[in-house]
Amino acid sequence: MKRQKKLTQSEIDGVQYRRAKTWQIALSQLAGGSGMVFYALVTLMSYVANEGYGIVMAVVGVLLTVTRIFDGLIDPFLAVIIDRVNTRFGKLRLFMGIGWIIRSLAVLLLFVWGSDAGHGIVYFVAMYVLYIIGSSIYDITSNMVGTVMTNDPRQRPAINVWSTVYNYLIPTILGLVSTLVILPMFGNRYTTKMLAFLCLIYIPVSLVFMLVGFAGITEVDKPENFQGVSAGGAENSVRLRDMFLLVKDNRPFQMYIISSVSAKLAQQTTSQAMVSTLLFGVLIGNIQFGTILGTISMLPAILFAIIGAKYAGKFGNKKTTITWTQICLAVSVVSIVFLAAIDMKQISKNIIIMVVFFVLLLLVNGAKMCVTTANGAMRSDIVDYELDRSGKYLPAVVTATYNFIDQLISSLGSTIAAVGVSLIGYTATSPQPTDAATPAIKWMTLFLYYGVPVIGWVIGLIAMKFYKLSKEEMVNVQKRIEAKKEETVQAEARN
Repeated sequence: MKRQKKLTQSEIDGVQYRRAKTWQIALSQLAGGSGMVFYALVTLMSYVANEGYGIVMAVVGVLLTVTRIFDGLIDPFLAVIIDRVNTRFGKLRLFMGIGWIIRSLAVLLLFVWGSDAGHGIVYFVAMYVLYIIGSSIYDITSNMVGTVMTNDPRQRPAINVWSTVYNYLIPTILGLVSTLVILPMFGNRYTTKMLAFLCLIYIPVSLVFMLVGFAGITEVDKPENFQGVSAGGAENSVRLRDMFLLVKDNRPFQMYIISSVSAKLAQQTTSQAMVSTLLFGVLIGNIQFGTILGTISMLPAILFAIIGAKYAGKFGNKKTTITWTQICLAVSVVSIVFLAAIDMKQISKNIIIMVVFFVLLLLVNGAKMCVTTANGAMRSDIVDYELDRSGKYLPAVVTATYNFIDQLISSLGSTIAAVGVSLIGYTATSPQPTDAATPAIKWMTLFLYYGVPVIGWVIGLIAMKFYKLSKEEMVNVQKRIEAKKEETVQAEARN
């Protein structure tokens, strides 16, 4: 009996997908990892403002919120420039290099050269705005990489596995180094000297990640990979109005924004250094032990990202987001009940309590990995849906429009955290690992670390009910794009 040939995904779907090599994907996503180095550093910005510039914590929260809103406001203008510029050397590496230089200079001015030097609030805000400009240029461009590399629905989640792993693993490793090695060198206190030392380590690390990422990007960073499907060069007519139309007419994008930004707001709140200090340092009573336990729970969770990618490749990004968000929600509720019922200092002393806490951390971190993986691929789906809908290839515009709305809303994360800790007594000082635990601290920490994400996930699940880009619909989108490209080629040939 003649053996039947196994069909490829392209043959099954009837679409000729653009694919990348595995090593290119792995290296390219390290460019985003470079950005996560800065992300890990900037989570300590509230300490820099308080310790280095004498700004009280409540004011710090407001300042960080206002400056993040500024970040969102400049993103549309930067995106239009990025989508219009298309040199023979490409655009991805060019703009990422520019962004890295600006943001590196800014954090040196904030953490090293200006901190504890008598400068006040005006200097702090000006340098942080400079950081935001560089960060926006870099992040808008690096978020385009996955979309440009492939449009295969099975490969896109794989790209986001690498991205998700780096986005979690890099800050986690840096956090370990910071907490276990550097913080004890400075008496377990976030001092200006400790923060400056940390900055001088993080910047070279980010440079290495960016340059390695460039090696994976080079082959796709070409002008022909940034074109639309309409005759007459529609890709060159990018304008600010495209952002308005994107929000007004693109229903999947609207639902994606609601789902993703609500989760991002929760992430911004829980990732604040003051919140983790309260949880691991004050309530558990040993910030080094707590950080190690959190890290150990994170490493197996990376396997969930692989599971999530395979699940997304089989069932689509929409179903993956819904399924794993429900798991996040359930585990978080159980965690709140469990931690509310125990003396949290027993986590480091009682093996049974420690194991339960570890398993809960593992499950929620793993589920979040799966959601993040699907969300990253979902944004690429929206870029292609917009290409099908309007004929314009707008990866930077989609990213910047998302960032604009994201910054307006998720910027409240630092404010929520700052106001929350202010309500329990931290008005002029910041939480330190050596502080005494109180019932007020416990309930506020549980709300900030678990309660805020629960609210975000409920909102996200509601939004996904109205998101129409299922796996089957994305196959149809790619077929229509392919047909339109062929029509454009034939029309230009006739002319």
